[in-house]
Amino acid sequence: MADFAVLPVVFVAGLLGVVLLAASGRYGYFGDELYFVAAGHHLDFGYADQPPLVPFLALIADTIAPGNIAVVRIPAILATVAGIVVAALIARELGGRRRAQIITAAAYAVAPVVDVGGHLLATTSVDLFWWTAITWLLVRWVRLREDRLLLWAGLATAVDLQAKYLIVSFWVLAGVAILIAGPRDIFRSKMLWLGAGIAVLTSVPSLLWQADHGWPQIQMIHEVAVEQEGGGGGGASGFLLALGGAGGVIGVPLGLYGLWRAIRLPQYRFLAIVAVSLVVVFIVMAGRPYYAAGILPVLWALAAVGLDGPRRRRWVPWVAWPAVALSVAMLLQTLPLEPRPLRGDDDTVDALDVESVGWPQVTGDIAAAYRALPEDVRRHTAIVGDSYWLASAIALYGPARGLPAAYSPNRGYWYFGVPPESATDVLYVNALLNTDATMRRHFAKVTQVATVDNKLGVNNLYQGASISLCVGRDESWSRLWPELRNL
Repeated sequence: MADFAVLPVVFVAGLLGVVLLAASGRYGYFGDELYFVAAGHHLDFGYADQPPLVPFLALIADTIAPGNIAVVRIPAILATVAGIVVAALIARELGGRRRAQIITAAAYAVAPVVDVGGHLLATTSVDLFWWTAITWLLVRWVRLREDRLLLWAGLATAVDLQAKYLIVSFWVLAGVAILIAGPRDIFRSKMLWLGAGIAVLTSVPSLLWQADHGWPQIQMIHEVAVEQEGGGGGGASGFLLALGGAGGVIGVPLGLYGLWRAIRLPQYRFLAIVAVSLVVVFIVMAGRPYYAAGILPVLWALAAVGLDGPRRRRWVPWVAWPAVALSVAMLLQTLPLEPRPLRGDDDTVDALDVESVGWPQVTGDIAAAYRALPEDVRRHTAIVGDSYWLASAIALYGPARGLPAAYSPNRGYWYFGVPPESATDVLYVNALLNTDATMRRHFAKVTQVATVDNKLGVNNLYQGASISLCVGRDESWSRLWPELRNL
């Protein structure tokens, strides 16, 4: 077993951490980050679209430094930095020496899926780290046969299940793959089943929440499939291209080579079966391409170890360093390290940056429209946003602008509260969903009273959104709210 290349691996991890920290305060909250903060302030055992860990982290950050986006993003940065170190440990566990560990760390550090996840607080930020840690523990068990490693893998799975449910697909497919290719003696380990039991038991509160609310997480699978097909990313070719983009310039060739090596190594052949199966399953389910990204670090490690052989040491640097340099240049271009133009409709405008600006201005326009209403109208008017993004923005920026609590029938926000029965009228903000027709069916009169203008010249989702006053609700909220619900 080679020594761990502590200094170079920590240098790579620390360097990316500094870059992510430098970019962490740029622009503002992305829509999902706003939702995580709002969800944290409605802390529960589960949500329609995720388990509770990320909202809990957002709540801690927003409690420590209210409204500070850089602090909210610290958990994502820490998970990303830790993932680099664990990925290098996988290479070491596979027999990789210093060079193989550095290549693996570098591949992880410059992968677009890693860097985007490290810049924004998201379930992916946390999930990718735990997949990497779990595969490291599994690979280490294959070498050492120390059953306590399987218990640790179970504990890691228990934590990951509080962030995202995707790890279930890994373990199910890994179980099938191990039955096919071995090592089958893993199933005789009591620690494996103890770890699995802990993972299941710790997930019970979240599962009970799902059961009590009609299993919205299962409904989300269908919604994601519709989004993928509607966005042009459906089909095997679209999925594979997007997954390749997530892996990046280094990640694609390393991933393919690592897959080939896994097939040729009997003790790790199950990982090749898992990798291929994950891609096939998520293509069939029309899942998002990054769902399969968690298996990439172990493939990168397998490839890096293979490239460290004596016959390859001479030419690998001549290929690796230019690829790393190109990847670093792309990384610096991807992350908003300095202000850049956000105007325009072409592909040069980054969608994540565009949707991270304008939320205070949107909330300000809503507040102005609300204040313009006669006082007697305001007393029985609720504010409803068409999306969970918008309602979350109002929750964060609204109180300082004199706005009451906002509601939304969209996705997880639907569960956060129903407008009071005293609210016979609604100030409705609509941009994302075609729900005006529904509002017109249930209110006697719908009149547009204002239009959103972020005053930044940025053509993002809510630029030009309509603010309408819906008067004369025709049935109780207890009956209307379920009808308005949408994922």
